[in-house]
Amino acid sequence: MLVKRDFYINGAWVRPRAGQDLHVIDPSTEEPCAVIALGGAADTDAAVAAARAALPAYMASEPRERLALVERILEVYKRRNDEMGALISMEMGAPIDMAKTSQSGSGTWHIENFIRAFEQIEWEAPLGPHAPEDRIIKEAVGVCALITPWNWPMNQVTLKVIPALLAGCTMVLKPSELAPLSSMLFAEILDEAGVPQGVFNLVNGDGQGVGTQLSGHPDVDMVSFTGSTRAGIAISRNAAETLKHIHLELGGKGANIIFADADDKAVMRGARHCFNNSGQSCNAPTRMLVERSIYDRAVEIAAETAAKTRVASAHESGGHIGPVVSQAQFDKIQGLIQKGIDEGARLVAGGLGRPDGLNRGYFVRPTVFADVTNQMTIAREEIFGPVLSIIPFEDEAEALAIANDTPYGLTNYVQSQDGARRNRLARRLRAGMIEMNGKARGRGSPFGGMKASGRGREGGVWGIEDFLEIKAVSGWSNDA
Repeated sequence: MLVKRDFYINGAWVRPRAGQDLHVIDPSTEEPCAVIALGGAADTDAAVAAARAALPAYMASEPRERLALVERILEVYKRRNDEMGALISMEMGAPIDMAKTSQSGSGTWHIENFIRAFEQIEWEAPLGPHAPEDRIIKEAVGVCALITPWNWPMNQVTLKVIPALLAGCTMVLKPSELAPLSSMLFAEILDEAGVPQGVFNLVNGDGQGVGTQLSGHPDVDMVSFTGSTRAGIAISRNAAETLKHIHLELGGKGANIIFADADDKAVMRGARHCFNNSGQSCNAPTRMLVERSIYDRAVEIAAETAAKTRVASAHESGGHIGPVVSQAQFDKIQGLIQKGIDEGARLVAGGLGRPDGLNRGYFVRPTVFADVTNQMTIAREEIFGPVLSIIPFEDEAEALAIANDTPYGLTNYVQSQDGARRNRLARRLRAGMIEMNGKARGRGSPFGGMKASGRGREGGVWGIEDFLEIKAVSGWSNDA
């Protein structure tokens, strides 16, 4: 079992000042795989103080110096990719092959994209020809608290840490206590790459402890949080007292609208996407809206796809899905599956309990409900497990109404060969991201939602700009 009690503060690994032990549980075995310490207020204060002390010098550094630092981070990260994947697999249950490619690889992807986006940032620029002595200056927000989830650890860590570094911010990272090991390795990577002392700090803790301390800390200028909408609301309230910048990437309940003219792989593709990462993705297309004329066949295909989706240990090689992250998540998902049954949805695949042959580990059966109405609990609440709800619709207007009838607005999906219809829906669907016909968003595309799915954008130019303040200057000397 790994022993990882230390925190990374002011450029060194240090013992907790107020630490309480916590076992990290391998969700495939339900056995402890590591022990960490949960920090207290003294640890949080020390990390914030280090970030505050480092801010003036780092904020004043040349942008190109910060770019060179990130390029060194990328080099080290690539070298330690497989090590990162192994830790992710162990701590949160992503199958080992997926963990070394999609999970760990998402970090490489984002770092590379931020390096590319850096070239588009104008750090100082004229306001316009009408005001020749006016300048717009972009500068760091300041000290940032970065609070990340367990479901895609490196995806979210790199989406926050890297743009903050490029912007000239200093920071304290609090990863999820359920999946802290990958972030501790990431701290080692940053240390090896030569991040200046105090610029990056890491303190482990839970939401009620370190998370609350950071979001309300008077010396923190910005909080960037990814997690549940409930926690995002609590963080916003706590941060309001000190008028912090707040960036929230929250939950989703994505609608996948499948018209009769969709390609023949659309239903299978949608179901697989829902089950990917054991359903533990905020942008998962968990509501499948299907045009009535193809509804029965779509239900059959989705059920067949669920039945063919293999569930196995994260330690096994292959293209299966692994467990969900914890006993609490397993219990929550089981409760919502039962709720779907109780409210009258038709269970066509999966259901309660573990898959056959798996008696230990937090494994959930890939589950499909048909004849769901949009008022049922399974259509309203984010389940965060491999559970798909299929809802019929008659026409485009009804599909749009159902899709938008949700407190969430993260990602919606459209499947149709009618280009004009796709474009109409892309304009009218209330979500931060729209993906159509299975085409993924391009490099540098912004990630983020509307309504209860959050505020702000991560990725690309937008992701860097979220960590920047805008300063307007008049009387600028063009001769200096």
